[in-house]
Amino acid sequence: MGRPNVGKSTLFNKIVGTRVAIVEDTPGVTRDRIYADADWNGVQFTLVDTGGIEPHNKDVIFSQMRDQAELAIDMADVIMFMVNVRDGLTAADKDVAAILQKSGKPIILVCNKVDNVGKPPMEIYEFYNLGLGEPLAVSSVHGMGVGDLLDEVVASLPEIKETEEDEDIIKIAVIGKPNVGKSSLVNKILGENRAIVSDIAGTTRDAIDSAFERAGQKYVIIDTAGMRKRGKIDEDIERYSVVRALAAVDRSDVCLIMINAEEGVTEQDTKVAGYAHEQGKACIIVVNKWDLIEKDNDTFGEYKNRVREGLGYMLYAPVVFISALTGQRVESLFSIINSVVAENSKRISTGILNDCISDAVAMVQPPSDKGKRLKIYYATQASAKPPTFVLFVNKSQLAHYSYIRYLENRLRDTFGFEGTPIRFSIRERGEQ
Repeated sequence: MGRPNVGKSTLFNKIVGTRVAIVEDTPGVTRDRIYADADWNGVQFTLVDTGGIEPHNKDVIFSQMRDQAELAIDMADVIMFMVNVRDGLTAADKDVAAILQKSGKPIILVCNKVDNVGKPPMEIYEFYNLGLGEPLAVSSVHGMGVGDLLDEVVASLPEIKETEEDEDIIKIAVIGKPNVGKSSLVNKILGENRAIVSDIAGTTRDAIDSAFERAGQKYVIIDTAGMRKRGKIDEDIERYSVVRALAAVDRSDVCLIMINAEEGVTEQDTKVAGYAHEQGKACIIVVNKWDLIEKDNDTFGEYKNRVREGLGYMLYAPVVFISALTGQRVESLFSIINSVVAENSKRISTGILNDCISDAVAMVQPPSDKGKRLKIYYATQASAKPPTFVLFVNKSQLAHYSYIRYLENRLRDTFGFEGTPIRFSIRERGEQ
């Protein structure tokens, strides 16, 4: 946290370890520079980059500063409060510090732009007036003092309490861009108005958990805020909504990717779905507002093909057409949810897996390069959720993407794996 131009994003990128904080190519989500997973001496944590706290006109709009500060306080286990030693102590610094002191959260005062080696400048001492303890001198550009800062962060993190979760509970994340009917679907499933429903996009600000039971199976359904394009995220509150929506995907077992039938698959839908795909979650594509579409004999098939084209990297995901408003086909979702979660957890015995791979290799020869052909010696399933397979080969560079895709298709033909991504790890013989 801190005012604009104190070096928050520079420090963020320095800690994450790359100039561009997070880049996900295809398919996927650019998670902008809002949050990233980081690691320091084996301790993993999530770093959240906040927007600069500033008034939007010549008057100091203290309420806006307070809103963002309170959101950051609410989410954080530890708060890094950044100030700029070159600017000295400002009124805005004092206002934010006053809010932070009431939070009870660990606060680390970070004095940035101390770019010279040696004793810190005398100007740093005025920041003791904030009452936040000793300021840590850092240079986010050069990286000086960042190690000491991270030591302090790790020491301030709370101990992670191991909780035994009920393995039988299926966690469902309802994701999609704003105003596709996520909250309406949640309300229809729960049979009550648990979530606020409005035509105004962005009504849901947080990820809301609701537990229920259906036919003896326990579920938790998570209604998430819609994920918009970066340019449309104007409000600070909505920036945090996106973080929480992505976090909801991380802790879910299955993602219902909702698409507005009237709009079809948009670019933003591909990004939302891409994040769930990258995280290896079981996925179902749910086309909502199907009751509003004029239909003929070919409508269903043509529309399904357009969805498949728009989400070409998720051909494994079943497509369901529903109306959250009328309840059309909502009940049928549960058998599909149960099925894709089971597929996501499926394990194949090593012997049967190698028989399948051998048959696939016999049908289509592996690729070769300069007279050297790919040989697959052995295959094993390393893990589930998602199903992950290790192939031991003679030369990993020969394992072309198209041939791995062919092997994936053969595995799907043989074992199903509907609704779940499959991952492959290519190892040369002798590698650990």
